Amino acid sequence: MNLKVTSILVAVVLVGACQPQAPTRLGSASSGTPSASAAVVPSAPTSVAPVDSGAPPAALTIYGAASLKGALEQVNASYETGHPGTTLTLSTDSSAALATQIEQGAPADVFLSADITYPRKLADKGLADGAVVNFAGNVLTIIVPADNPGGLATPADLAKSGVKVIAAGDDVPITTYAKQVADLLAKIPGYPAGFATAYDANVVTKEDNVKAVVAKIELGEGDAGIVYVTDAMASAKVGTIAFPAEANVAVIYAGVVVKDSTNLVAAHAFLDWLSGAEAQLVLARLGFTAPAS
Repeated sequence: MNLKVTSILVAVVLVGACQPQAPTRLGSASSGTPSASAAVVPSAPTSVAPVDSGAPPAALTIYGAASLKGALEQVNASYETGHPGTTLTLSTDSSAALATQIEQGAPADVFLSADITYPRKLADKGLADGAVVNFAGNVLTIIVPADNPGGLATPADLAKSGVKVIAAGDDVPITTYAKQVADLLAKIPGYPAGFATAYDANVVTKEDNVKAVVAKIELGEGDAGIVYVTDAMASAKVGTIAFPAEANVAVIYAGVVVKDSTNLVAAHAFLDWLSGAEAQLVLARLGFTAPAS
């Protein structure tokens, strides 16, 4: 099936559409006119002057969810530019794996999760310094290989017999969000009441994190997977199928400073900066939404 190349903005807006859409290619921009409907990507200024937080220079280790890898590479570079002498080392994996490592004493300064659950768990266990900070949001979409061998056209096809779904592990945030979506789809007229059960039955493998799900679909090792829109935007080898608006779930990225950090002042300065205008501009360009309050 040929996948139509559209602009990144149009592809993102499609996620909020009420009617299911056929697979769309994300990544390459076309000359199409963007939709005037409510945009998923938050509005942001075209440029923001770097702001010096006044924090002392420090070497910080940032533990970030796998879906944040590309974004954090850009965000960290901006922060280092605006904060001479500060260096940021990034380590990414599933939020669950990173939280476990921190619980076991891993030397992280800041933990950035693809949900709010794991930061709160660290806080509840006395492993966080200060409050949990929401710094970004996201939207879910379905990805299929470029040639769409499974012939998927709508979200309902995720429950079709014989479709091979690639998912992440049960403790990975994307899986929790995907299950919420499946439950919502089952309540929409036209979708079978047993949709969620049929979807689960089609899962053929569970990967360590969402990036691994994308990689499997890119290689054609599965027919479909549920990922974040930002992951789909970063790949030129997948097509997308939008979920109806009724099935949208709130994806919240949250962070916390690790209590055992040896650079608490600098760590708090970075986390505060992450929810500020300069970092939000970078995140918005990559398809992330504004943080939920």
